Amino acid sequence: MGSRTKIIVLHMKEIIYTAVFAALGILLIILLFIMFRPENKEDGADARRQYTPGIYTSTLTLNNTNLEVEVSVDESRINSIRFSNLDETVAAMFPLVQPAIEDIAEQVCETQSLDDVTLSDEAPYTSQIILDTIKEAVSKAAVR
Repeated sequence: MGSRTKIIVLHMKEIIYTAVFAALGILLIILLFIMFRPENKEDGADARRQYTPGIYTSTLTLNNTNLEVEVSVDESRINSIRFSNLDETVAAMFPLVQPAIEDIAEQVCETQSLDDVTLSDEAPYTSQIILDTIKEAVSKAAVR
């Protein structure tokens, strides 16, 4: 008979307000943590920037003939890949060179990746040499 029962009446409106304010407080703490963490010093434009815009070349030697592979890039994309000095004699001596670079260039421009390139079964070694030369030119364009 010494214990007295206490009845607490809570209004539903007060519970909802408390839950909403608690959720907003937790959200605010999370946002402050994300915004002010120390490793996030880059701004959005530099985070997307992968390349220094321009045209970069790399040399490919076939049978004592130097071919220039030209890669055109902007800040975030590889725009085109081509031979800059492919003449008719080299094209006649190596007939699979031009189709190989066109196939590789198409794949790279679509996927924007040098890792997922499928090499031609007709000229796998030529395609690999061309791909290595393209990788060298793209590495010159990469932002460091």
